[in-house]
Amino acid sequence: MKVGVVVFPGSNCDQDMIHVMEKLTGHPVQKLWHKEHNLKSSDLIILPGGFSYGDYLRSGAIARFSPVMEEVIAFSKKGGRVLGVCNGFQILCEAGLLPGTLQHNTIHRFICKNIFLKAQSKSAVISREIPEDAVLKIPIAHGEGRYFDHPEAMKALNDNDQVIFRYCDEEGNITEVANPNGSIENIAGVCNLGKNVFGMMPHPERAADALLGNEDGLVILESILNLQSA
Repeated sequence: MKVGVVVFPGSNCDQDMIHVMEKLTGHPVQKLWHKEHNLKSSDLIILPGGFSYGDYLRSGAIARFSPVMEEVIAFSKKGGRVLGVCNGFQILCEAGLLPGTLQHNTIHRFICKNIFLKAQSKSAVISREIPEDAVLKIPIAHGEGRYFDHPEAMKALNDNDQVIFRYCDEEGNITEVANPNGSIENIAGVCNLGKNVFGMMPHPERAADALLGNEDGLVILESILNLQSA
């Protein structure tokens, strides 16, 4: 599978993602500059973390209008797989490719630490192969990571099995205390109704290398790369 990693002004996790995809999963990777209108025949598009356009207005609000996003939107509408991590998740929400919004953390401070996740969706390729009892330790690094949507939208999200990850404690309990940013229903990641666009605030690429002492994120990235699970 050919992977395209979009680079916006202010992206700072693009090289991390490229390293993991190219060196650890063995898939060819190419950078896609935000001004391009060519996805270069990529099979998977990744919007990495960072501070696109300095997070002015709202995180992801300006990047959503970058020329490359026209192609990303068209690609997703044809069923192409798209993953947004942290700022990438914010951009996908701003672009309307994912439901909901990412708001300021309840403590109104930037949070950078390891948290714990549990996979939720059993129909989304990114999470369905992860055992229900598995607890993944993945880093977060964001100031606007509090997921929110209105009650009727939340009902649809749950009814359609679109919640892909929830924050939990080290034992796997999904509790208010384990919620680092105040996200509604402990949501750490969601997908679209078509199950081909995925967004998550935690950074799996920062937990995918044995040299860092944590490979929990590798199972997430390998899942989305597995075309046999389509």
